[in-house]
Amino acid sequence: MNRREALSSVALLLGGTIIGAEAFLSGCKTKTDAGTSFTASDVSLLDEVAETILPATSTPGAKAAKVGEFMTVIVRDCYEPKDQQVFMEGMKKLEDSSKKVNGKSFMESTPEQRHALLVALDGEQKAYQKDKKKDDPNHYFRMMKELTLWGYFTSEVGATKALRYVAVPGKYEGCIPYKKGDKAWAT
Repeated sequence: MNRREALSSVALLLGGTIIGAEAFLSGCKTKTDAGTSFTASDVSLLDEVAETILPATSTPGAKAAKVGEFMTVIVRDCYEPKDQQVFMEGMKKLEDSSKKVNGKSFMESTPEQRHALLVALDGEQKAYQKDKKKDDPNHYFRMMKELTLWGYFTSEVGATKALRYVAVPGKYEGCIPYKKGDKAWAT
């Protein structure tokens, strides 16, 4: 079994695969640029999408973790050109959907309108994934959602504020009591 197969097996055990997950094992190698020049407004848009997915509550949200910047790096440096293109076109589709549904851009929409739009897009991507063939392109919103979760929970903010974190853990304890409401462990 090679590393990619092992990652796929682990991802399936964890509930699914992550687009671009080969970066976990092999590291990112700069791919050919398929028009993946992100502007400051693109990063702001991605930050707002991420913040809508993981808003600030008693813990900082995705914007505090600079997930928008994280997404641009992963898409530009780790995604295959076909996925880069789907992601870039997806940002435009998201804006078009917002204008169609809300009558204004995503950035001009209220938090409630943004949330409703992303819930609808999430339902769309789930239906797409259900019928997706192996060679079909990935859904852009699934990429955005996965990158939001990956970027947030591997950031300092996510690992130390949203999860429990011990910088230098002690001995291994395989069975630690978990009380409802406790944070999950980052380490």
